[in-house]
Amino acid sequence: MVTAEFKKQVIAKLVEAESISGLSSKRYAVKIGINPSQWSRLKAGEIDGVLADSRFITLARLNNLHTGDQQEWKTVETSTYKYIRSLLQTCKEECISIMLADLADIGKTYAAKLYARETKNAVYIDCSQVKSKQLFVRELAKQFGSNHTSKYSEVYNDLVFYLNSLHNAIIIVDEAGDLRYDAFLELKALWNATEGNIGWFMLGADGLKATINRSIANKKVGYTEIFRRYGSKFRQITPQGREALDDFKREQVAQVIEANAPAGSDVQKLVKASGFSLTNAYNMIRVMNNRSRA
Repeated sequence: MVTAEFKKQVIAKLVEAESISGLSSKRYAVKIGINPSQWSRLKAGEIDGVLADSRFITLARLNNLHTGDQQEWKTVETSTYKYIRSLLQTCKEECISIMLADLADIGKTYAAKLYARETKNAVYIDCSQVKSKQLFVRELAKQFGSNHTSKYSEVYNDLVFYLNSLHNAIIIVDEAGDLRYDAFLELKALWNATEGNIGWFMLGADGLKATINRSIANKKVGYTEIFRRYGSKFRQITPQGREALDDFKREQVAQVIEANAPAGSDVQKLVKASGFSLTNAYNMIRVMNNRSRA
């Protein structure tokens, strides 16, 4: 059962997120997928009969909200976290474009998502969920609270107009290697239409680098231009060499485990058991924390 307390917690978290987003109340309502009048009623303290109970659960899930006695994950400023934050801030402040292609499971996505949640006029897009041109542009428009349900040309033009009106905004394009060809070309078009007014940060792993290099080698239209617009190079944080890479991963995993594992845990034992994988470390700690609360 969804309690009144749960609803209040969800609303409080969303109000806090709205204040950070830089969006108007109407645009923020569009972003989270509810009617602006409903959002106004919720913020005014009217919680019964405004939304279905199931909708509150969906809002909490889609917006990554921790409520009640759930243990929040403690963010650790690992080397990856600090490097990506610095690149994102540079992109945003200088309205430039940067591309980072590095190994999976080093905390890239976590750092990018958190930056977007904590930063005004910053939007994060997971391209693995919106691979086509239409899905990508409509989702981007929604995240900025813009018209995203009308005819495609109107959605695109409204989005471009709004983006060019913003000050120091950034769009984070994660899992970019999953985009279909038509979406890559539209990404180039959006860059052209907002040049100098928006910061862009493209993020991916080996697949992104391989796709771009292969497409440039095969002279596929658009890829050379995209690569140039993002600085003509792939940034990375991980060091070269197996030993140096293992040390890098081990240090990050140890930091995360030490900050989030239950008190009294054998950190080094957990680090070894994780195989220096942040994903494995997260799953182990989640299970341990659930057991400690049981």
